This record gives sequence, structure tokens and C-alpha cells, in this order.
Amino acid sequence: MELRDIEYFAVVAEHGHVGRAAEALGLGQPALSKSLRRLERAAGARLFARTAKGMELTPAGKALLSRVRRLRVALDDVAQEVADIGQGRAGHLRIGVAGGFLVDPVSEACKTLLRSAPDVTLSATVETGDTLLPALLNGELDLAVLAMTASPHENVIHEHLFDDEFVVIASHRHRLAGRKRVTIADLAQERWVLSVPGALASQTFFRAFEAGGLPPPRVVVSTPSLPLRDNLVSATDLLGYGSSRVARIAAPHARFVEIRVKELEWIRRVGVAYRKDAYLSPVARRFIELLKSTVRETGKVSK
Repeated sequence: MELRDIEYFAVVAEHGHVGRAAEALGLGQPALSKSLRRLERAAGARLFARTAKGMELTPAGKALLSRVRRLRVALDDVAQEVADIGQGRAGHLRIGVAGGFLVDPVSEACKTLLRSAPDVTLSATVETGDTLLPALLNGELDLAVLAMTASPHENVIHEHLFDDEFVVIASHRHRLAGRKRVTIADLAQERWVLSVPGALASQTFFRAFEAGGLPPPRVVVSTPSLPLRDNLVSATDLLGYGSSRVARIAAPHARFVEIRVKELEWIRRVGVAYRKDAYLSPVARRFIELLKSTVRETGKVSK
């Protein structure tokens, strides 16, 4: 059976007349009659009986019509599902997020997406960028929100979200907090809490001291945890090196002070990444646009 013939059959059944059905369909009566004969051959039974009033369904025709009505509903559902997926209103999205500093904008984008598309499902992983990139390349993730490296992988596309400025952060009680001028040589004598050694921020930090001919500072605590770092910096004499934006967010309760030292001022470009050769689903594209809108509305996108 051809789907078109079944649809024509349903229209004839609704009108009870070949002529009126042909007019409604914009077809000639011979073409419609040919379609009905083709369907009857496929069904192996007569579907209509001609009467003085028009076309009446046979028992076989009534049985087929009851199925056709359910089929129409199913086809409408399929069309709606395809449209929803095509417009990013349905589907499953696997997101990787590098570091706690990105959780807020990602969660806002997720909330907006789920409000407008309740049939979307998400899985989100928070890991370091070094862990997320292989997962992205292996097809375990659809998107990764992370810092953009100076030499991106050839099979990865990055879309820029915002620029994140890194500075030295200290407790407001730290002895350097009140100084008008602090040099990198001063900082070489301090104790630090930093991210894990392989992190891009840590590498940038140590290169600055090396470029100045200074010994590497003493790292007392290494941790990828921003809450732990913030707690230690605010409660001890340890210095931290991190996002100025994150420090400002934490400042109301942690009372951080930013210590500006030219050699350690660094801009980290943050973006959303996906595989160059991968199919980027409509829901993934919609999430990217919502994420861009979120950081734009909160003033995190560099102009």
C-alpha cells in the first residue's frame, strides 16, 4: 500500500463521493478512481460500495479507515517530533564543562533550553579541559565549554564566548593587599594555592616567573576546586591566581583583593567546542546560541 493512496482513500471516505473528494484534493476523478483501485488490489478486498447516495464503506473499508485515523495521528506525531528535533526542541545533548567558573552560564543556558523544550534531555560532565578534549574527540561529548588554547586541535571547532582576565587574588587581610605597587619579584616570595600543574593557568603562571629570571614560587596547595581555593585564600595568607570575574563574584562573602602585576595579567579565551567532522544537531546549535545569549546578557562577552 502506498501512503498517498491511503490518504486519498480517507478523503473519499470523509466526503462519501469521488467527485467531491477529487475537488478537495485538487485531482481529476480518473486519477482518484485509479488510486482507489490500486489500493483495493493491495488490500485484496473491495473498500467501497457504490450507492445512489455515493460511496459507502464496506466492512473492509471501515476496518481500514479506523486504522488510517490512527495512522494519521501517528504521522502527525512523527512530523511534530521531526520538527521539534529540527528546531532544537527535542533530542539528547551531552555537554562537558571545564571548571566551576563555567557552571553558572552553562546552567542558565540549560534552564532556558529546558523551559522552551521540555522534551530535551541533557547530560553534563564537569572536568578539566585536558579530560574533556579527548572525550569530545572520541565522540563521548557533543559540546565542550572550556578555555580555548593558542593551538587548537585541527579536528575541533571553537566558537568564542567571552574573555576571562586572570589576576593575583588575596585576602583583604593579606600584607600585600594594601600596597600601591607590587612586583613579580615580591610575589616570588609568597606561598600559593594553584590549580593542578598541567592546567593552562598554572603553566602560564610559572612561565611568567621563569621569563623574569625568578625561581618558581612555592605552591602549598594544588587543587582544581575553586571553592577550596577561595576558602583557603580568604582564610590564610596564601595567594591565588585566577579569574578576575570569579573573584568579583566571590568577593561579597570572601572579600578578595585583586593584586595587579603586569607580568601575570593574562586573558583566557573561553569558548564552546565541537568536532569539525561531527553532526551538530539542532538542539546543540540551539544550546550554543542560548549560551552566547546568556554570557552576552550578563556582560561576560568581550566587545
